[in-house]
Amino acid sequence: MRLIRFALLYLALSLGANAALATDAARLKGMATGDMRKLVFHDQPKPVSEATFFLEDGSEATLADFRGRYVLVNFWATWCAPCRAEMPTLVALQDEFGGDRFEVLTLATGRNRAAAIDRFFDKAGVTNLPRHTDPKMAVARDMNVLGLPVSVLIDPEGREIARLTGEADWHSDSARAIVEALLEGD
Repeated sequence: MRLIRFALLYLALSLGANAALATDAARLKGMATGDMRKLVFHDQPKPVSEATFFLEDGSEATLADFRGRYVLVNFWATWCAPCRAEMPTLVALQDEFGGDRFEVLTLATGRNRAAAIDRFFDKAGVTNLPRHTDPKMAVARDMNVLGLPVSVLIDPEGREIARLTGEADWHSDSARAIVEALLEGD
């Protein structure tokens, strides 16, 4: 009998949590205007890749290493024109919100030479974003990144909660309001 009560309690708690997640997703989606209308919030968080990628110092990491804060992972490449157009808005978003609770994590996907990444960042005026790489596209493949750019929003528990495919203004009023709402609700 006690086991049944625990099972029912667990079920009730999980249903309540799922309802809360769906409500949060609907609320955040309602804040999306302009480019942010392309940001798809999931009713249920999704697991992220456990594959390794390279930090700019050459050491390996996984997305799990960034748990404890909201992370906007931006998959990009040096040859990608839309990536070049949106990168300054990611810089501005990191300038405004970057810290212990939020981080923009850029991940150069595929063959991107270090010198080309440096040139790309110099031309785009990037001074505050990491030069991390996913040369074999292991993380991108695991996360079903089929084109570039793709930005994935990860919650502090390390789960994907939203995704935007294509170029976007990540420092628009809408994007900033969404990040603020996430940080206020945390």
